[in-house]
Amino acid sequence: MSAPAPTIAAIATAPGRGGVGVIRLSGTHLLPLAQTLAGGKTPVPRTALYTDFSDAHGLPIDNGLLLYFAAPASFTGEDVIELQGHGGPVVMQMLLARCLELGARAAEPGEFTKRAFLNNKLDLAQAESVADLIDASSQSAARMALRSLKGAFSQHIHALVDELITLRMLVEATLDFPEEDIDFLEAADAKGKLKALQTQLHSVLASAEQGAILREGMNVVLVGAPNVGKSSLLNALAGDDIAIVTDIAGTTRDTVREQITLDGVPVHIIDTAGLRDTDDVVEKIGIERSHKAVQEADVALILIDPREGINAKTRAILQSLPAGLKKIEIHNKIDLSGEAAAMLSDGIQTASGADTLIKLSAKQHQGLDLLKQALLAEIGWQGESESLFLARSRHLNALHSAQVELENAALCSNTQIELLAEHLRLAQLSCSEITGEFSADDLLGVIFSRFCIGK
Repeated sequence: MSAPAPTIAAIATAPGRGGVGVIRLSGTHLLPLAQTLAGGKTPVPRTALYTDFSDAHGLPIDNGLLLYFAAPASFTGEDVIELQGHGGPVVMQMLLARCLELGARAAEPGEFTKRAFLNNKLDLAQAESVADLIDASSQSAARMALRSLKGAFSQHIHALVDELITLRMLVEATLDFPEEDIDFLEAADAKGKLKALQTQLHSVLASAEQGAILREGMNVVLVGAPNVGKSSLLNALAGDDIAIVTDIAGTTRDTVREQITLDGVPVHIIDTAGLRDTDDVVEKIGIERSHKAVQEADVALILIDPREGINAKTRAILQSLPAGLKKIEIHNKIDLSGEAAAMLSDGIQTASGADTLIKLSAKQHQGLDLLKQALLAEIGWQGESESLFLARSRHLNALHSAQVELENAALCSNTQIELLAEHLRLAQLSCSEITGEFSADDLLGVIFSRFCIGK
C-alpha cells in the first residue's frame, strides 16, 4: 500500500488585500488538524463553522469560517479544509504559517487540481479547463471553458475512444483466424465503421479548432512605413488614445500592445515601430522588438498611404515578412482622398500580395467594421455556438495525429489486418492522451506547473 500523500496548503485567493481571503488544505485524516485550527471545536462535514483560528498557544490569529470536506466528497478526493478569513496579506501569511507549523507543506502550482486528476475526480481535459476558466479573457471563452470543465469535450473524446475500441476488437479478433478474416470484417462492415469514425473525428476536430481560436485569440501586427497611420488605427480599434499620434516619423519607438474582443475572440493588437533604418539607439531596440512581434503574428495589417502607394520603404518591409503570414492590406486616410470605405477580397491582386484590401479612415472611424469582419475571416472564426469547447494546442496535435492514423488505416488492404490494427491502436492512444488515460509524467508536470498556486 502506498503512503498517503502529504498534506498541502496554500493561499487560494489572489495576492493583495480583499474582504475575504481563503487558505486551502488537502490531505488525509485532516479532522484533527481542523479541530486544532478551530480551537478544539469539531466541524461538521460540508457545514460552515464560524470560529477563531488559533495559534500554537491557543490565541486567535483571525476569525472566520472553517469548512471541512471529508474524502472522497471534495474537489481533490481527499480531506479538504478551507479557512475563510479576512483578506489581508499579513493575516493570510500568518494563517498559512500556522498550517505549515501543523505539518502541511506549501502546495506547488496546480497541485490541488493535479490531485483531483490523480484521484479520478477530473480527467486531464477537465483539469486544464480549470486554468482556462480562470484565465478566460472574454465572456465567450469563460462559457466554453465551463462547458469543458463540465465534461463536454471529454464526452466527445470518450465516445471516439469507445468506437475505436469496438472497431479494434473486431479487427484484432480476426488475427487468430486469418483464413476467415476478410469475410468476417466485411460482414461486420469494418470499413463502414472506420469511415464513420473518421467523420466523427473530423467533427470533433472542427469544434476543437474553433475552440482553440476562442482560447488563444489572434495576434495582429500593424506594419508599414513611418507615418502611415498605424498608431491612429490602433487607437481607433481600441477606442482609446493608447498610442501617441503625431506627424513626425518615428514617434512610435517601441511596440505598443492592446487587447480587444471581436465576437468573443480576444485579439492582441501590436503597433510596431516604423520598420526602417535608423541611427537612434532607442528606436533600433523598438524596431528589433517589432521584427520579433511580426514573426509571432497570425495576421499582419499592411498599412499603405494610397496617395504614395508601395514606396521603397514599404517594399522593404514586405520583403522582411515571414512566408505564409496572412496579410490584409489597409488603405488608410480615405478621408483625405474622398474614397468610400470598402472591402475587396474576391480574386483581387493587391500590391502587397494580401488576399483582402480594406479602404478606411482610422481618424474618422470609417470602415472599422469591415476590418473587424476581415480579421475574423482570416482566422476562420465561424461564431460562438453551444457545440464548441475550449481546446489547447496539445489537444489539436493529438486529434490531428489520430486523424492521420485513421487515414492510414483506411488505406490498408484486406490482407493488411495487422497493420490496420496497429493504426487503430495508435489512434486510440492519441485520443486517450487528451483526457489523460494515457499520459507521461513529464507532460503532467508541464501542464500543472502553469496553474496558479492554490488551484
